[in-house]
Amino acid sequence: QTKRYKKPKDTFIINTSVLVTRKTSIKMAPPSSRTSLYSMCLSLAVLSHIATSFSFVPRSFDRSQRAFVESPPRRSSVMMAAENDPKRVVVIGNGMVGQRFMENLLKHDADKSKCIISTFCEEPRAAYNRVKLTSYFETLDPSSLSMTSEFDEEGRTPWYEENNVELLLNDKAVAMDTEAKTVTGASGKTIPYDVAVFATGSFPFVPPIPGRNRPGVFVYRTIEDLEAMLKYAKENNVKSAAVIGGGLLGLEAAKAVADMNATSHIIEFAPILMCRQIDQGGHNALVTKIEDMGLKVHCGARTESFVGTDGTTDDESDAPVAALRFSNEDWDDLPVQMVVVSCGIKPRDELARDAGIALGERGGVVVDEQLRTSASSVYAIGEIALYNNFIYGLIAPGYDMAKVCSQTVAAEELGINLDLDQEPAFTGADLSTKLKLLGCDVASFGENQPKPDDEDVTELVWNDPINNIYRKLIFNKAGTKLRGGILVGDAGDYTLLHRLSTQDGGLPENIAALLPPPSAQGAPAVSDEVPSDPSAQICSCNDVSRGTIEEAIVNLGIDKATLPAVKKCTEAGTGCGGCEPLVKSILKQQLESLGGSLSNSMCEHFSMSRPELMALVRTDADPSSVDSFEKILAKHGHGDGCEICKPAVASILASLVNGVIIDEGRDALQDTNDRSMANMQRGGSYSVVPRVPGGELTPEQLIVMGEVAKKYNLYTKITGAQRIDLFGAAKYQLPDIWEELGAVGLESGHAYGKALRTVKSCVGSTWCRYGVQDSVGFAIRVENRYKGVRSPHKMKSAVSGCVRECAEAQGKDFGMIATEHGYNLYVGGNGGVNPVHAELLARDIDEDTVIRYLDRYLMYYILTADKLERTAPWQMKLPGGKNGGGPIEHLKEVIIEDSLGICDELDRRMQHLVDTYHDEWAEVVKDPVRRAKFKQFVNSDENIPREKMIEFIDQRGQLRPTDWPADGQPQTNWQAPSDDVFARSEKSWVKVGTTSDFDPNVGSPILYGDSQLAVFNNAHRGEWYCTQNMCPHKQAFVLSQGIIGSFEGAPKVACPLHKKQFSLEDGHQFDGDLKLITFPVKIEGDDVMVELPAVEEVDAILGTNGLRVTKSDCIDITGDALKVPVRSSEEAGMRNTTLVH
Repeated sequence: QTKRYKKPKDTFIINTSVLVTRKTSIKMAPPSSRTSLYSMCLSLAVLSHIATSFSFVPRSFDRSQRAFVESPPRRSSVMMAAENDPKRVVVIGNGMVGQRFMENLLKHDADKSKCIISTFCEEPRAAYNRVKLTSYFETLDPSSLSMTSEFDEEGRTPWYEENNVELLLNDKAVAMDTEAKTVTGASGKTIPYDVAVFATGSFPFVPPIPGRNRPGVFVYRTIEDLEAMLKYAKENNVKSAAVIGGGLLGLEAAKAVADMNATSHIIEFAPILMCRQIDQGGHNALVTKIEDMGLKVHCGARTESFVGTDGTTDDESDAPVAALRFSNEDWDDLPVQMVVVSCGIKPRDELARDAGIALGERGGVVVDEQLRTSASSVYAIGEIALYNNFIYGLIAPGYDMAKVCSQTVAAEELGINLDLDQEPAFTGADLSTKLKLLGCDVASFGENQPKPDDEDVTELVWNDPINNIYRKLIFNKAGTKLRGGILVGDAGDYTLLHRLSTQDGGLPENIAALLPPPSAQGAPAVSDEVPSDPSAQICSCNDVSRGTIEEAIVNLGIDKATLPAVKKCTEAGTGCGGCEPLVKSILKQQLESLGGSLSNSMCEHFSMSRPELMALVRTDADPSSVDSFEKILAKHGHGDGCEICKPAVASILASLVNGVIIDEGRDALQDTNDRSMANMQRGGSYSVVPRVPGGELTPEQLIVMGEVAKKYNLYTKITGAQRIDLFGAAKYQLPDIWEELGAVGLESGHAYGKALRTVKSCVGSTWCRYGVQDSVGFAIRVENRYKGVRSPHKMKSAVSGCVRECAEAQGKDFGMIATEHGYNLYVGGNGGVNPVHAELLARDIDEDTVIRYLDRYLMYYILTADKLERTAPWQMKLPGGKNGGGPIEHLKEVIIEDSLGICDELDRRMQHLVDTYHDEWAEVVKDPVRRAKFKQFVNSDENIPREKMIEFIDQRGQLRPTDWPADGQPQTNWQAPSDDVFARSEKSWVKVGTTSDFDPNVGSPILYGDSQLAVFNNAHRGEWYCTQNMCPHKQAFVLSQGIIGSFEGAPKVACPLHKKQFSLEDGHQFDGDLKLITFPVKIEGDDVMVELPAVEEVDAILGTNGLRVTKSDCIDITGDALKVPVRSSEEAGMRNTTLVH
């Protein structure tokens, strides 16, 4: 077997074969370079024949015994894969390292012809990023941690099917037969293998402390562990918890406990935290930082037992944990309601042990430099692999092992020519690391703790107890070599120092200049110098250099080189995430060198973000110069605007001016729902949601809602936010419905707007025997204060009357939970696609203080958040507080301590919004001009009922629109019979109204026979257009309600349903292959004229009757348009009396 590595020219390297009998051995020596390959092959053939004839027993070299031993019999030819068949590679364990091995191996086997992969995964979901486990609390969404893409309901992702990888989910490998070469799962399924790779990782080490099996004692390792902890903490009202272990994992677990709003006690046996990474000075700085955040640190603690609620300290009782007991003299019991054990790991080697594979004395599968084990074709990588008597518990060494192992398997097992210069080998790893633990930078690199007898050591120490910054740099005696260091509190220059420690020379003449932290030199504490050397390592987890990132950016090009794209191409920043700021800095630098920039533009019309535009508008010395979209566009943008920037500017104007949103041309800026002040539903009908503050309704209001629903035949449903939703109203019916609801005090619920939707409540102390505050009354007060306040995205709130949290306040943008002394105020939560748990801003405050803090919080969000950004992601992006406590600490400083000096402005602006509140529905009802905007057709008083446009079906006694067919089915993606269907038609100019009938910069529907058309008055350009009103995507008559703008200078309209983009000039779709029929428009005096064929011809193609979406027996307009039944002019009634031929 010829090894596939580059060697000096004309030299053949042949693996020597050893054939051994019980009495005699024959060894074939390596041939000289002058021996012909033919002679060697002939010799091998002869020896093979001899071995077969004399029944020699094959032997192999056992590394553990340092001797040749009898090899197990090979599988029969029937079981073995044929020479050219793909080989089966079984990966035991689907964690981060196992996943990386598979990805690497598939890159070597690009055409997927050499191997088929199966992987055992005992967890309920495929590989996820365990390093970022604590960040799970930010979203509570497992997909945010996925190593590939979003999980489906079964916990799978498309990656496995796309790459022909068999994922054995929820199936732990329980047996392995290295002779038969099979692995069996707990499910009973047995998989034969040609190559097996152990990637089972490790499990948490739990010391034999009595009481460790009690309820309330957890380990910290998986998503299921976190979810179990969350559930237990909530159900048992956990206020205090202990974390056993003060290493890396222990501090991560302590952060998880703190995120559950429990007091977190860190229990460490050693005299200092993180004793492998830092020393006493680093410990002192770290502990101060941690305790400033409210956590408690107990070092030198000798935990004797976990005490139960029944006072027992043994393993027999199943009483929940209630305290820790110590053997330390004079230490009292520590009352806790939960314990998290995170004090080390043990390799999961039980399967290998049972299979007879060599292990180390203290566990771990023994491997060589190629990650081979003592069993043939079996490898081990990650935390199970014991190399040179050492287990590597960091992700970067695990990825190095995965890389080497994949290369070895590809070359030696699969026969793939990798064209490598030398044999791949894992020879150990650099254990340098930079982490942010509990908001505090902690880094160590090189030889950070030299042995006591090492005399070639000079140490420089920076100890700043005021700012809690500690740094130790370790040089050789001569000061010519940086050997290592410890950085706590400010590790901004870690990359530079780490690089200097790995090279000879390069130190400044005054090495003491390296000691001060960047923050002491006037640089931001979080900045990190970006190395300019292309070979400099940027991502240690995935071994990605600056040069690799730069090359990826060049290949992607200026337009496509975004941060997510670069991370996907290079894998930089996808491990622990610590290098992401560096990757972003390199992206910015490289784009600038290519003539581009890292864009934060809102759209092609504004070269700035929403927060930047908001700042320009609100600080303008002349507010009257920026009080409309046209003025803001002229001053800070260009072009016509679009469906992205117009709603964003509308939101800015509403937040600063707060006029009626459909007055003074602002209706042209409103998105789909805001323009109609109702939610557009399937088929173009609308839903109406009245405001019900706090969920409180009178019987009279309930009766009127029922009468309105019955009168207009509306589908009714209780929403998830304690309100009643009325579905199926036509736009022309909305003012009448609002008027009837308003007669009993029901206002707009703003369910259509990016505004406060609702403040949910439980009944609180007014009825509930557990309530401690009047949650309904306070919810009504809060909702009435903030109703109508528009924001970058929708906002939801809740008030719970006690800690039982029936209103689910901690899942809202802001929520209040009643206590005996007032309310706890939580901010930054949300449900939806990525649920986020809110964070505690203030505890035990009265109602007035809650209102004051909320005024500031909401206004700070409104002024600084990006477009369509919920409070949760906005809050996560805020800077950390001065004490390192993260964004919530920053908010406390801004809102409570007024650290930015803006509280007066925030208070004033919010009060302005409260004082200028108006019920938008009532404003329409009482004003004939505004009410006229809701006519179905500007040129006719006749209306087409909803049922004529989409079929309504009965469902449980109520009517709803029939389901839309799937894209590509009949009644979707409509096309006219030809591109110019009316080319041969005789046309005439038809008056469809006067210029005053058509509001500027919006579309307006007109009726022509049975056909609905849309006329667009683009006053910004001084141009008029006319198209069909039916969007061809789903055959819904809604285009006139879309926002008009421009795309690369060309006028367009965006369909209000799905934002399909159509040219107003010729009707083609900018983002697809659909097309509108367009008609010429001209203005004669005040008359608006459209050039149209005869009514019958237009109705044959665009008639409402023929385009109605039905449940069954669908009519394919594209293939049979002219055969659709056509109503005669008399039957249609020539309904528009203003039409003039």
